[in-house]
Parts: sequence; C-alpha cells; structure tokens
Amino acid sequence: MLRNLITVGGWTMLSRILGLVRDQLLAAFLGAGPVQDAYQIAFRLPNMFRRLFGEGAFNAAFVPLFTERLTTRGEEDATRFASQALGCLSAWLLGVTILGEVFMPWIIELIAPGFDHAGGRFELAVHLTRITFPYLLLICTAALVAGVLNGLHRFSMAAGAYVSFNIVGIAAILLGALVFNDTATWTAIGITFSGFVQLGLLLWSVRRAGMRLSLPRPRLTPEMRDMLRRLWPGLVGSGATQLNLTVDTLISTLLPAGSISWLYFADRVNQLPLGVLGAAAGTTLLPVLTRHVAACDNKGGQQTLNRAIDYAAILTFPACFGLLALAPEIMATLFGYGKFTTGDALSSAQSLRAYALGLPAFIMIKVLSPGFFAHGDTRTPVKIGFITIALNLALNLMLYRPLAHVGPPLASTIAALVNLGFLAVILHRRDVFCPDRALMQRLLRIMAASLLMALVTIALTRFFAPGLVMWHGLIRAAMLGLMMALAGIVYLVALWALGISQPQRLLNRLLRRKRGAQP
Repeated sequence: MLRNLITVGGWTMLSRILGLVRDQLLAAFLGAGPVQDAYQIAFRLPNMFRRLFGEGAFNAAFVPLFTERLTTRGEEDATRFASQALGCLSAWLLGVTILGEVFMPWIIELIAPGFDHAGGRFELAVHLTRITFPYLLLICTAALVAGVLNGLHRFSMAAGAYVSFNIVGIAAILLGALVFNDTATWTAIGITFSGFVQLGLLLWSVRRAGMRLSLPRPRLTPEMRDMLRRLWPGLVGSGATQLNLTVDTLISTLLPAGSISWLYFADRVNQLPLGVLGAAAGTTLLPVLTRHVAACDNKGGQQTLNRAIDYAAILTFPACFGLLALAPEIMATLFGYGKFTTGDALSSAQSLRAYALGLPAFIMIKVLSPGFFAHGDTRTPVKIGFITIALNLALNLMLYRPLAHVGPPLASTIAALVNLGFLAVILHRRDVFCPDRALMQRLLRIMAASLLMALVTIALTRFFAPGLVMWHGLIRAAMLGLMMALAGIVYLVALWALGISQPQRLLNRLLRRKRGAQP
C-alpha cells in the first residue's frame, strides 16, 4: 500500500508542480480581475466534475465492483462489466454536455449570481464555459478507464495520464498570450483538448495491460443499477469538499472583482499537498480495504486505516503549519509577477491561511471515506455530505460580508472539520476505525514538531529576510527556498528528537541490504 501510495503521490506531485507553472502563467498574463474571474468560473464547473468522478464517487462505486468481478469471476467478466459501465456513462454524459451547452447562460446565472451583464464578465463566462464544458464528458469517461487500471493495480499508468492536462494547458496559455493575443479563449480550448489527450493515453494503457474495452449500446442491467445506486450518493458523500469549494466560488462572485482569482490561487497552493496526499491515499487505500472486507479481516482493516492516517499525518501537519507561517511569501514568490500585483498576493495569502487551517481535515476525509466505500456504504457519507454542505453555505452567508475573501475558505475549513468528526465517530462505532494509543501519541508528536518548525521559520524569516514579500525575482525565490529548506531540517530534527523518526535504523537497514547484495 505504501509503495502504491508513493507511486500515485509521485505522479500527482509532478502534475501539481506543472499545474503550479500553469497557474503562474495565468496570473502573469491575466492578473486578478474580470477576465480571470470569468475564466475561473469556466474552469470551475468541469473541474468540479473531474474531482468528483476522478478522485471520489466513481472510484468508490466502480472499483470495488470491478475488483470483485476480476477476483472472483475472471478477466472476461470484468471486461464485460467495465464496457457496460463505459457505454452507460458515456451516453449519460453526452446528454448532460448537450443540455449544458444549450442552457449555459442560465447555468452561469446560477453558479455566478454576482456576475452582471453590464460588466462583461457574464458574457465572457458563458463563452468560455461553452468551450470548456465538453471536458466533462472526456474526463469523466477517462475516470472510468483509470478505475479499470486501479482495479488492475496499474496505479502508475492511471496517475501519470493526468500530467498531460497541465502540459497541454501550459502550451495553450503560451500560444494564446504570445501568438493569438487571446489568453482566456485559448486557455479554455486547451482544457477541452487535454481531455482528448488524457482519455487517449488511458485507453492505450488499458490495452497495454491486456484488457480491451468496447462501447456497447447502453442498457440498464441489474449490474448497472447496482453501480448507479452506489454512484449517486457518493457524488455528494465523497465530493463534499469539492462541492463546498464550489459554494465558496458562488459566494465569491458576490464580492468585488478579483476575489474569485484570490480564492483560486490560494486554493491551488492548498491543493498541492491535498491532491498529492489525499488523492493518493484514497485511491490506493480503497482496494486494500476492500480485500480486507472480502476476507472478513476486520483487524487487518483497522491496522491498514491507522497506518494510512500515520503516513498522511507526517506530511500533512508540516504542510499545514508551513503554509500558515509563510503564506504571504509563498503567494508573492509564486504569483507576484506581471499583472498579478503584490496586493493581490497578500489578499490571496489571507485566503490561503484560512484554507490551510483545514488542510489536515481535508486530507483525513480522503483517508477515512474508503472505510465506508469498502463496505459498500455510500449512504452514510452522503448524509454527512448534505449536512456539511448546508453548514458551509450557512457559514459562507454569515462570513462573506464581514471577512470578505477570507470568509468562504474559513467556512469550508469549519465544514471540513465537522465532516471529519462525523466520519471518524461513525466508523469508530462500527469498529472499522480504532485508533490505538500509539497512533494518537504519534499524531500529537507530529503536531508538536510541526508547530516548532513553524515558529522557528517565522523567526528566521523576520530576522534574515524582513519584507521578503517586497523582494523581486530570483533573490526572493532563492531566499524562500532557503527558508523552506531550513524549515524541513528543523522538522526532521524535531521528529528525531521526539522519537517519530529513527534515521539510524533506516541507515542500518540500507547497509544490511547493500552487504547482502554483494557477492
């Protein structure tokens, strides 16, 4: 499980790094204003479906059924089931895409109520979203094919294909800005074109794995009805975090121009550890837990869940405290160029800190949700999801006026903490999640090491690099890199001092392996 988690996390990390480059180009060429706001709305809608299907509901509904057939009935039956699912999903998504294109102005009025016709943001958002909306069909179909690869334990192939989204996106931004002088339109075109590239790569990977999928006439067989019963509740249950972020975007359209952009870039930085750790843990944990459930190995499932939490926490807590400590410096260094001003960076950093407070909760939700899905329970997460979405909406309405662009991310953080609490308590009552004393002690020590790292980092930054936000170019980037490297060293030393990490044991183990490999 750890090897698969590292594999998926590595590919996801590469994708997030390229995504960061893509976002830097967006900030430099579009800045934070009406055009950027309109583009973000056009990107948010299909991207929400990508996260829901690619990282949540469809994985939870399809992978256990596919894995069960592959294990008990053989590859031929599993291929037939996957092809039936592909036919039904493609037909449904095609219908949704056509309806979306026809009724796009009304959809934009719904998801962006703050866009008025006089300012031009509304018409531009309609135009751009009509270009990006077919991505929904392509990427959700690709999610099914990726689910087949995950069921075959080809995690590297499934995770690697998504890197192409950012490669195509970078090329489209440069083409639009430097050749056609229309960055927004060409960036939207790049989103849809990347869907074709991702789907093609995944289909090629499945064929290389020895499974030939077809596209039969869609039929609602009992197997498809069973999958759909699991799919629909999971859309809300596993996607509550994404739906909450969409609520944030909806409320932010009511704020002054630029607020959507500040929230977007803050969320993108927050998504770097969230995507790498949360998506990797959820993707690799579900098949392992499903095998424990099939073998009636309750104790093994509990231990697996505890280990997954331990693995995630050792990187999640320092990421959380690090973002809290260096948010202004990070936003200014990553995006403070071109049309994205220092003031934009500081405003976005305030939103980032609000998101970072909930980062551990966002990631642990991804870790705990497979505990329900492995047992075939998608109803409980959907009930919790409805509660947290309603809570997030209520908090947004309460906070967006007094706190402006900090209100929506803070509302999402509070909702995520409530969501996590519900998941943990219910799984504990079902004897699925049983954190032992050793895990709790390790979590407290990891948190203490992360807090120490943050305090030392703040002190070092103020002493060695006062006003780092106002520095320029490579000097600012180099100093921020140095501060982050020192923070990493402090964290590792703190882990060692608190007994979490024991490098001498790892060194001895490596030396023994090296000696054993010698003739």
